[in-house]
Amino acid sequence: MGLSIDNISMRFDLPNGTSVQALKNVSLDIKEGEIMSVLGPSGCGKTTLLNIIAGFLAPTEGEIRLHGKPVHGPSPERGMVFQKGALFEWMNVRKNVDFGPRMKGMPKKQRDEITDHLLDVVGLQDFKEKAVYELSGGMQQRVALARCLANEPDVILMDEPLGALDALTREKMQALVLKLWKESGKTVILITHSVEEALLLGERLLVMAPRPGRIHKEYQLPFADRGVGADLRDVKKSEGFAETRDEILSMIWEMEEEIMGRTEAAQ
Repeated sequence: MGLSIDNISMRFDLPNGTSVQALKNVSLDIKEGEIMSVLGPSGCGKTTLLNIIAGFLAPTEGEIRLHGKPVHGPSPERGMVFQKGALFEWMNVRKNVDFGPRMKGMPKKQRDEITDHLLDVVGLQDFKEKAVYELSGGMQQRVALARCLANEPDVILMDEPLGALDALTREKMQALVLKLWKESGKTVILITHSVEEALLLGERLLVMAPRPGRIHKEYQLPFADRGVGADLRDVKKSEGFAETRDEILSMIWEMEEEIMGRTEAAQ
């Protein structure tokens, strides 16, 4: 059993008596070990859906189940990586990574083994005693990934985790995400605004439409598998990549135009 999203709707009631329907009747089954990217124009409910899966929000209607059990609130089974690492600035790299196991009461020897292994995996073993503020943005996101993995989640949720990085660092981090996905066997759900990134990091890709947020189109793609251990620039040149990218860009552009038309008509 994997992750089941069953007829989820989310309505936010506003102080002025009106409401916003952020999501409407979203249903989805995600297999264990699947990596899925989610795209869509602003206001389509991508982050709202991720926060419901994480347990940060309770849906107005519907249910999330993981391994057949209903999701009620946050849990170590579902790890979150934010756009900015949300790291503990007063702790060094090692203490950030072993925070979860420490809170579980895990013995120090076991914590150290896990932390050293994960810092090796993300290429930060030489920086384990460094303060977080001494690291670059890309390094901080590597720490955030290692900290998430230290809790041994079944599902890794990523909300624009690479959006603030420069192009070269972002490409390196995309390769690392694919490596971690393939080696760990974790289920990964990634929200992004970049169509290219969604194509590279989603063997399954959802395009969402706004007002209310819903699944507009779904793709099954070969590019994530092709990208594991490969040069991602070569993957972008591979058959079908440019055509799919242009199709999705046109789709999202049409949605944005429709949103702008509605806004102008309402003024």
